[in-house]
Amino acid sequence: MKLGVLCSGGKDSLFACWRAMQKEEVACLITIVSANPESYMFHTPNVRLAALQAEAADLPLVEVETAGEKEVELEDLERAIRIARERHGIEGVVTGAILSVYQATRVQRICHDLGLWCFNPLWHADQEEYIRSLIGEGFEVIVVGVYSAPFDERWLGRRIDAASVKELKKMAAKYRITLTGEGGEIETFVTDAPFFRKRIEVREASAAYKNYNGTYRIGSAVLVPK
Repeated sequence: MKLGVLCSGGKDSLFACWRAMQKEEVACLITIVSANPESYMFHTPNVRLAALQAEAADLPLVEVETAGEKEVELEDLERAIRIARERHGIEGVVTGAILSVYQATRVQRICHDLGLWCFNPLWHADQEEYIRSLIGEGFEVIVVGVYSAPFDERWLGRRIDAASVKELKKMAAKYRITLTGEGGEIETFVTDAPFFRKRIEVREASAAYKNYNGTYRIGSAVLVPK
């Protein structure tokens, strides 16, 4: 079955892509670029760099822009999925949803209306097991957004590794945040994955942070040999 993967550039969508590759054929990535940083549906930090990830993975990319208006942005998502079906013959859509019923149900509804299969390989996954698999299977992930206490500016640009997972576990237990950031506490960007032919090297970036809210904006990044 040919699948299109909804790709934000973050760890969940690209790990879901990896899982889908182990079962079916991934024909393309699908990215929605939202003008609204508060979008209910879509990850926004550094989302345009999904094009670089698609190049690293040697996959075509369908990129569609949206104003990011609640519910109306779903029309743009449907348009992107239709384009992916027309260009690449996809028969199903992959999402990286873990806990968000809002996101999962809306993608499922669009897929149902279009007669496509919806695959959510991370749905209700054990969060600690998932994040350890992420690291163990060769994903390189950095934090590009923090949006709640107790995350401070030190987390911006930080790599998700064994040490950071240990710290996240303590924070999750104390502050009732999700270990994976699924509650919107953090956003991430993948610089390498098992299916990337090259890895992404960040050459230029800047961080802005205030009151437990910050973004790590990648100004320049290139593909380099592994």
